[in-house]
Amino acid sequence: MARPEGENKMGVMPVNRLLLNMAIPIMISMMVQAFYNVVDSYFVSQISQDALNAVSLAFPVQNLMIAVSVGTGVGVNALLARSLGQGDREKVNRSAVNGIFLAIISCLVFVVLGLTCSQWFYVVQTDIPGIIDYGTDYLTICCSVSVGLFGAVIMERLLQATGQTFYTMIAQAAGALTNIILDPILIFGLGPFPRMEVAGAALATVIGQILGCCVSIFFNFTRNPEVKLTFKGFRPHGPTIREIYSVGLPGIIMQSIGSVMVFGMNQILIAFTDTATAVFGVYFKLQSFFFMPVFGLCNGMVPIVAYNFGARKPDRIIKTIKLAVMYATIMLAVGCVVFQIFPGQLLAMFQSEEGAATGDLLAIGIPALRIISLSWLLAGFGIVCSSVFQALDHGVLSLICSLVRQLVVLLPVAFLLSRAFGLEAVWLSFPVAELFSASLCAVFIRRVYRRDVLPLRD
Repeated sequence: MARPEGENKMGVMPVNRLLLNMAIPIMISMMVQAFYNVVDSYFVSQISQDALNAVSLAFPVQNLMIAVSVGTGVGVNALLARSLGQGDREKVNRSAVNGIFLAIISCLVFVVLGLTCSQWFYVVQTDIPGIIDYGTDYLTICCSVSVGLFGAVIMERLLQATGQTFYTMIAQAAGALTNIILDPILIFGLGPFPRMEVAGAALATVIGQILGCCVSIFFNFTRNPEVKLTFKGFRPHGPTIREIYSVGLPGIIMQSIGSVMVFGMNQILIAFTDTATAVFGVYFKLQSFFFMPVFGLCNGMVPIVAYNFGARKPDRIIKTIKLAVMYATIMLAVGCVVFQIFPGQLLAMFQSEEGAATGDLLAIGIPALRIISLSWLLAGFGIVCSSVFQALDHGVLSLICSLVRQLVVLLPVAFLLSRAFGLEAVWLSFPVAELFSASLCAVFIRRVYRRDVLPLRD
């Protein structure tokens, strides 16, 4: 089908082909990211269980940084794609430069927090000196050199919003591969480099992020004709920032809730044994192999839905959502099967010599992985629905679903089960919470369809 003169492919390309065209490059790059997350933890686990625990306990802060950067990026992505669909080029460019400005401000906040609060963050969680020392080094570096993370995310979202997802894949893969290569070199001190242990893992991470950011900047200036980035005479534009955060802020809060959930769950688990927190950290690394591609699928879906909403093409919106739900459910169902069959083999990768001697990681981790992964059978539907809400400027609905799943249901149920039945029962809180969340998403997606999508047929 020939593309009408001047119209973006998101308005004319066959929907299944378009979704795959947009999503597959992002999914591949996110798979590479998932791989380097696992490699990172694998090498750290070879140092000691304290080192693995230090990295695991840092997850809430790292997740908070990702929440702020990705939430802002999603707001820019949705606004920019809608503006493209409406043919408003001035608003497209204004959205991009204001999004970059917000990313810079956010980065500066985390630099200050990383330099001043990293040790305190560990002291309030544990009194084990090894974990505190390793964790302080790791978190200080990740936060104070977070310019690569914030820059990469916003620049990648500009490419995604305009359909240039192939270049996003190259940028993310470049950063991830750099991290993978540097990890063993800096952690163990190979060649002329000194042994830095956990600090080396953090340094490898930020160097990879900075490289990915540089590649994304290059592609935006040379391969993204839809966006013209210029800061000449720039002043923050209040209405544009409000529009970005009308979608992005609920997303930021929604993902930040994940940090609160992980922090709270770690407190429940560490009351039994610090190995349980290591298991929970390993779980998050392993599940990323299956969830990161689903997030990549949704990142590819958001601009399609937003563009076609701006262009008033409801059939393309509906078909895109249905296909995304189908693909997400299939991917996570495969992940569930893998976790049911091979939990021991997956966990064995993260055992240090001291852990192998006790077998605690396997004893706690095998039932944990099998029980938690049952929730994945419903998770794909919820993830896609949340992304649809963001694309159609209903970020608050995503926030409500996340709030119910992680704070209203998951943490209280986990706490009650831990008191009543012990450690193994804690993991049952995940399927329970996902059931509540999926039910709520079903109610909300029907409401959004009736109020926003159906009227486009008139």
